[in-house]
Amino acid sequence: MIKDFLNKVPAGMMVVPMLISAFINTFFPDLFKIGGFTQAVFTTAGTAGIIGAQLVCMGAQLRVTELFAVVRRGGTLLISKFLIGAAIGIFVGKVFGMDGILGLTTLAIISAVTNSNGSLYLALMCTYGDEVDQTSMSLLSINDGPFLTLVALGASGMANVPFIALIAVLGPIIFGMILGNLDKKMTEFLAPGVTMLIPFVGICLGAGINISAIVTGGASGILLGIITICISGPFVVFCDRMINRRPGYAGWAVTTTAGNAIAVPAMVAAVDPTWAPYVAIATTQVAASTVLTAICIPFITSWWAKKYGCPQIPLKKEEPKPAES
Repeated sequence: MIKDFLNKVPAGMMVVPMLISAFINTFFPDLFKIGGFTQAVFTTAGTAGIIGAQLVCMGAQLRVTELFAVVRRGGTLLISKFLIGAAIGIFVGKVFGMDGILGLTTLAIISAVTNSNGSLYLALMCTYGDEVDQTSMSLLSINDGPFLTLVALGASGMANVPFIALIAVLGPIIFGMILGNLDKKMTEFLAPGVTMLIPFVGICLGAGINISAIVTGGASGILLGIITICISGPFVVFCDRMINRRPGYAGWAVTTTAGNAIAVPAMVAAVDPTWAPYVAIATTQVAASTVLTAICIPFITSWWAKKYGCPQIPLKKEEPKPAES
């Protein structure tokens, strides 16, 4: 009964546990913070470990011959998401200054739109995509944090690319890929782990979301979420379809604001103090965008995948009509 219900909800294995966890975090934030295995499974404390294990299982499904496709697909999504976010933010900053427009600060716009929720992307790709889509998360993880935001703002102190952080993300995937390519039985053994861990990723991700952020961020925060979805979304989907020659479901899946993006305004201000006065309002606006996109994008991705096709839901070919006599 439970599984049938989850299957009816778009990306339900991820979204439903995430929303339940977010509800608990909002109204009973300390409920599971009792230490031990309970805290590791039901709070953000276990996020890195669970996703790391999932990446190993995912890497085991990847063939060496598919590496080029991973770089092409993931690179297209990464660059297009960054370009549209940077373009919008820089335009607003140049024209309207740091204060932004319609209550939206320039810092909030760039922080939210250039980032994407890698965990949610991975869950959606496990539902609608293939192994190449899933493994593309290794590249997309670059925009899950302050690095590209700082690049877009031109802030000092981040001229050196944090390669060690990239290696830390690629490590589990490379390890899994080595196992899978050396032994096909390991590929088969680790395959169920990709989807089996999705609900636990949802729980950990939801434990970092506060639903009240939509209220705190106000109309400007909701507007930021709408901009992230309605402006960056079509652009990324267009690039995915034109460059990758894909249906576009992956483009929608990456059109989110990362949970880590909530901390980005403070990180930016630490590097460039001139942004410090905008940190508080930018943080609440980004938090609102995080919640809104996490709720909306799974439904949009599901609708798009069913309408335009995906590896898990191929489009049905129309049978030719019989010729009239």
